[in-house]
Amino acid sequence: MSTDTLNAGTGRPTRSRKARRDFWVGTAFALPWIVGFLAFTVYPFFGSLYFSFTSYDLFNSPQWVGLQNYTEILKDETFYKSLRNTFFMAFISMPIGLLSSLLIALLLNVKVKGIAFYRTVYYLPAVIPVVASAILWTWLLNPDYGLINMLLRSLHLPDPAWLLDPRYTKPSLILMGLWGSGAGSLIFLAALQGIPQQFYEAASIDGASVWRRFWHITLPGLSPVLLFQLIMGLIGSFQIFTESFILTGGNQGGALGGPDHSLMFYAVYLYQTAFMYLKMGYASALAWILFVIVVLMTVLVLKTSARWVYYGGD
Repeated sequence: MSTDTLNAGTGRPTRSRKARRDFWVGTAFALPWIVGFLAFTVYPFFGSLYFSFTSYDLFNSPQWVGLQNYTEILKDETFYKSLRNTFFMAFISMPIGLLSSLLIALLLNVKVKGIAFYRTVYYLPAVIPVVASAILWTWLLNPDYGLINMLLRSLHLPDPAWLLDPRYTKPSLILMGLWGSGAGSLIFLAALQGIPQQFYEAASIDGASVWRRFWHITLPGLSPVLLFQLIMGLIGSFQIFTESFILTGGNQGGALGGPDHSLMFYAVYLYQTAFMYLKMGYASALAWILFVIVVLMTVLVLKTSARWVYYGGD
């Protein structure tokens, strides 16, 4: 039975008392989420925009300075250094991670005995907390007694200083990221198993090689998932913090950013500016610049995706 009744004067339906009660009951149940969303998402979002135009240190009232924070950022050498480091991870490390996840997924998609065990083993590093894995890698990459350098010395190969040498700090992070690429592999694996086998059978009958089947069937079938992984990887690359913070000893009062600021990523610099130097207005301006960069990068990827992403109905 409808909960609406006709208004005698206008002929329009009016809600019954029960419908209004259900509305307010539903609103009451949703109220905690609404309050949390307004208090912890909407207010900080617009609050940081206001603070980016002020000089604010948490202890004194914000003082309006207009565009001063933004003009100072454009003259800040550490800002450019952190931006270069972050772009390196976004355009070098992230594609390597994507390729590694895809290759592992292709290996785990074959039908061999014990494949469930192999899938579990490859995925296990992804469930280890980032802090724990970062501490583990500080031991593995230790230039004196780390297992990696011990292995390299046993093979009579050069044993770099890794986290102590600016040339090897970013490769160290890339190694650490490859070790935890099981999460991306799992997503690719699910997409691979969703590609209809009839396509491969028809291509085999037509004499298509393994490479042609991969290029014309597998990649187009994976393209929507690849787009998702690419966007999430870009966003994640611009938010790298924990790995650098732990590996450079920031949790023990060490110098953030590592040797020659080679691990001074954008999020690390933002944290240092806000919570170590208490320059909240300046840090808010940094955050908004990061927001604009991420939005522009995401829009660019989405705009170009029409050329290489294929959906089921295409």
